[in-house]
Amino acid sequence: MPMPAVPSPVLTSAGLIGGYAAARATGVRPLGGAVLAGFGAAAFASWKRTSGPATAAALTGVYLGAFGLSHPLAKKIGAWPSVLAVTAATGAAAWAFGERGGAPEQA
Repeated sequence: MPMPAVPSPVLTSAGLIGGYAAARATGVRPLGGAVLAGFGAAAFASWKRTSGPATAAALTGVYLGAFGLSHPLAKKIGAWPSVLAVTAATGAAAWAFGERGGAPEQA
């Protein structure tokens, strides 16, 4: 029996929060990047399957943009609030366009 798919907002949240937590806890930034990349790749695969390659590419851009935005935002509101804010925005986009994006494109 196949495992049910993990919703993409869960994947993006795990990548952004888990990546930051891993980097902060260990002091090894590349480890945080690996967590971010791994969950991002899983989210991309989910979006490609459910909403097609164009939506998958756009949402991956949102995910990576959120990671980039979290850094200057952290200087204004703090690290954890920044990570949580961009995670919420990314999760909302993933849900709105990746989970509810309609039927997958036919290959």
